Amino acid sequence: MPSSSKRLSQEAISAMNSAYAPYSKYRVGCAILGDDGNIYTGCNIENASYGLTICAERVAVFNSVSKGVRKFRALCLATVYPSRPSMCGACRQVLSEFCDELDILYVDSKGHIWKKKLSKLLPEAFRL
Repeated sequence: MPSSSKRLSQEAISAMNSAYAPYSKYRVGCAILGDDGNIYTGCNIENASYGLTICAERVAVFNSVSKGVRKFRALCLATVYPSRPSMCGACRQVLSEFCDELDILYVDSKGHIWKKKLSKLLPEAFRL
């Protein structure tokens, strides 16, 4: 695995450990590599009013955008579950706002990695 992929997966796993998931127990971490070379992270944050829960991917994107970074090279999503993680449609749409051809890496608790292009995950993204 290239060093940037390894670094991304390590950062995503680290972010996962900060997740606040008392209801689902499904902790997720995300690391996104900005065009500036920096990695921005996020974790899922649940709420008793479940509709107010936010996914790790959107936290990471919003974190980077709040720092002025709007172009990305790759994203890594990590979870403790042994099955391949995936991202929800809302996260796919938010990411497509910034980069359709984003490389998406998924890593599970055993270190297995899968890779997809965002355009394959959301082939007909909404556009204004």
